[in-house]
Amino acid sequence: MNIKLNGENIEFSGKTVADLVAEAEPAKPFAVAVNTQFVSKGAYETTMLAEGDAVDIVRPVVGG
Repeated sequence: MNIKLNGENIEFSGKTVADLVAEAEPAKPFAVAVNTQFVSKGAYETTMLAEGDAVDIVRPVVGG
């Protein structure tokens, strides 16, 4: 399926947020939002992705 990951269109063969995180291997710590809705870490396995979803994997920014 085609999804948008951090603004880029990608072909994704998995089904869940957990599958995407495993494939993308983001550096920790990070947070995930699907279609602008935060997804808690405990919900990664049960949050299904669909064609055209926009997923953002973001890291916190520190500093002042």
